[in-house]
Amino acid sequence: MQNILGDITPEVFLRDYWQKKPLLIRNAIPNIQCPISPEEMAGLACEEEVESRIVIENLKGKPWQVKNGPFTEKDFRKSPNGPWTLLIQGIDHWVPELSELLDRFRFIPNWRLDDIMASYAPPGGSVGPHFDYYDVFLLQAQGSRRWKIGPFCSAKSPRLQGTPLRILENFETSTEWLLEPGDMLYLPPQVAHYGIAEEDCITLSIGFRSPTEDELLSSFTDHLMEFHGPEVHMDDPTLALQSNPGEIQLDVLQKVRNILLAKIDQPETMAQWFGEFVTSPKSDQLLFPPDEPISAKKVTRKLIQGEALKWNEGSRFAYIKSADQYITLFCDGHAFRRSPGESEFLQTLCEKSLINVSKLAQHLADLPEITELLVQLINQGSLYFPEL
Repeated sequence: MQNILGDITPEVFLRDYWQKKPLLIRNAIPNIQCPISPEEMAGLACEEEVESRIVIENLKGKPWQVKNGPFTEKDFRKSPNGPWTLLIQGIDHWVPELSELLDRFRFIPNWRLDDIMASYAPPGGSVGPHFDYYDVFLLQAQGSRRWKIGPFCSAKSPRLQGTPLRILENFETSTEWLLEPGDMLYLPPQVAHYGIAEEDCITLSIGFRSPTEDELLSSFTDHLMEFHGPEVHMDDPTLALQSNPGEIQLDVLQKVRNILLAKIDQPETMAQWFGEFVTSPKSDQLLFPPDEPISAKKVTRKLIQGEALKWNEGSRFAYIKSADQYITLFCDGHAFRRSPGESEFLQTLCEKSLINVSKLAQHLADLPEITELLVQLINQGSLYFPEL
């Protein structure tokens, strides 16, 4: 598989560009064939479980307005007056060929990869001059789009009023590129950009997870509350008489701080929470358990026969090695603590979405417990045998 970064190695990219500066990669995927058409995108946008939006540059005098799906066929029979764009979030969950595209980006840890958003626009279509708080690769899959790049922005950058989008009030172009099919543009967080369709085009945005500190704190405290032990109260048997009962003394604050730090300073608890947090699917609707549970015997037979085994398109896989050499597999928000002997198997499982079955089958005879884990993952909808 060709390096999607062109002549730049992943090491150089991470050192010189990741979260530092934009990078244009010409012909990142030569002879690219877009696996979805505008008509198929419109069809997906009519499905209730698919997250879709239409951005309209000017709607009855209001700038950059958004309509959320699901839509109907009638919505697409009459296009809005003026430029517009259709966005399908998480399209890799619904189109297997697009899910496989994510394997080209495994030089970034699995837990950082988010999903792929597809953007269709007729000539002139755009989502406006804006910036995001996450890293993104913009892959031109069909047609051409002109990208104008601006400066780094922040929450203090003036924004246009009267629109729910993060549209910049003032946009100054520093660089401009025309992307043809197969070209790709990397943008770090907070870099202003403005993409305008030159013709009917589809752009694929490979986005990366960037949880806020508030999201991390909220999720971790929820995890602590869910798995807390016996109720323990804050006591003070050494309480001394104060000159003023209204004062909260510094030693009280230090005691509270020590209690909270002791809760946080639990490496195993922190690891378990983080693994579950970053592999949790966006929605339970993205997991598709088989109609009939599969048996261990059938799984073994299929693997020995070399049948393909894949992650569910909405699934996330990662693992953490503990100091005691045990390894914990995290899959779709579930944790599976496994023995050191299963380490190589689990690494193979988490390497990419299309699993190396021949490598996997080598472990079946020596480690029968592996089959039971695979059965569990298939029956919960995280893995499946595709029909070839």
